[in-house]
Amino acid sequence: MAKVNIKPLADRVLIEPLQAETKTASGIIIPDNAKEKPQKGTVVAVGPGTKDEKMTVKIGDSVLYGKYAGTELKFDGTDYLMMRESDILAIV
Repeated sequence: MAKVNIKPLADRVLIEPLQAETKTASGIIIPDNAKEKPQKGTVVAVGPGTKDEKMTVKIGDSVLYGKYAGTELKFDGTDYLMMRESDILAIV
């Protein structure tokens, strides 16, 4: 997990998704177009929250989120997801 110079605003969180599985448990290679989008990642930056919503997650937390949650963005060659804290389902 690299240090990122992105500061989310309000109740937004920046997440580095885990890499999609490239092989099944039995060793079958999964082609790119058939890979499941990961739904687990690591929090790399957290906004300050809002006056009504205090932030629960912190940098380094491993989290689960919905399959279609967040906005994908690429920064310095790394893929990230920016989402509201309310889009995060759980800390694991």
